[in-house]
Formats: sequence, C-alpha cells, structure tokens
Amino acid sequence: MTILSAIGDIQRFPSARKLVGYAGFGAGVHDSGQKHQDKGVTKSGRKELRWALVEAAWQAIRSNARLRAEYDQLCKRKHPNQAIVAIARKLLVILWCLLNRQESYNLATDEDLAYKMLTWAWHMDKSALRGLTNQQFAKYGLLQLGRGEQLTQIVKGGQPRRIAPKEQVLALMPELSLKQ
Repeated sequence: MTILSAIGDIQRFPSARKLVGYAGFGAGVHDSGQKHQDKGVTKSGRKELRWALVEAAWQAIRSNARLRAEYDQLCKRKHPNQAIVAIARKLLVILWCLLNRQESYNLATDEDLAYKMLTWAWHMDKSALRGLTNQQFAKYGLLQLGRGEQLTQIVKGGQPRRIAPKEQVLALMPELSLKQ
C-alpha cells in the first residue's frame, strides 16, 4: 500500500524512467567540462517509496528464483546493498509495466499466485473474506486474474494445500461468471 500510495496515478508517469527518477533510483552524474563521473542513485525522490521497494526487494529475492539469481550475479561485482537497490529499481520498472498494462506478473506461475492468495487470506480478518474460506478466496483471486481455472491443489514447502474448485466459487460469487 505504501508503494501504491506514493506512486498515486500511474498515468502521471509516461515512462518507467520517469517513475524511477521520481523514486530517486535514477543514476547520478557529475559532468564538468573536462570530467564525466557516474555516481550511485540520486536519492532525490520519495524516501518512503525507496524504503518500501528495498524491503520488497529483500522479500522478492527470497521467493523468486529469477530475482535471486540476478541478485547473486550483481553481488559478484557490487556490494550486497547496491545489488538490492538494483533489484528494487527492477521491481519498480516491473510495477510500472504491470500497472500500465493492467495485467498480472506473467513470470509467476499459477501455483505461486495461488499460494500468495492463500497467505493473504490467512492474514485477513474474516469479515474481509466476505464469507469465503481461505481456499475459496485463493480461487476467487485467481479467477479475477484470469488464471488457474483448473487448479485445485498446490504444493509449497513440501505440504499439499487445497484450492477450491472453480464451480464452488462461481456459485458463491456469481459476478465472476459475467466476466468470463
């Protein structure tokens, strides 16, 4: 929520580069007549946005193998803190693309999305679930994204976890059948 509230309307940023600059993740440059020197990030942007993205980057490298591999590659030539800032910048660019195109992260598998929906449901108040079980809420979220229609079970951490069948959720939330 911090990230989305700091960004505001994504249409304000015609390119990902503009959003990166707004967040203070743009590269600093010192140019005089005789010397050109590249510097680190400018840090002249929304401090809470940079903080939230760096924290999200730490979580992302723990849960996403691709981002972890990229982080490990960056750590070979940069300090770990610099590498995580590069990952945070990458997350911001991905976020700009997703918000502009209004689509889900296509590198996430249906199982990954289902597990994220389940963990989200586990931390929500029962009133926020609108009468759905955690498994039904996970399927509802997947159907909202147009993903995982046939998915009824996932395995995370060596444990099988059930996801409600599509028909069960459509019976409880008939507005979903209008979207399909």
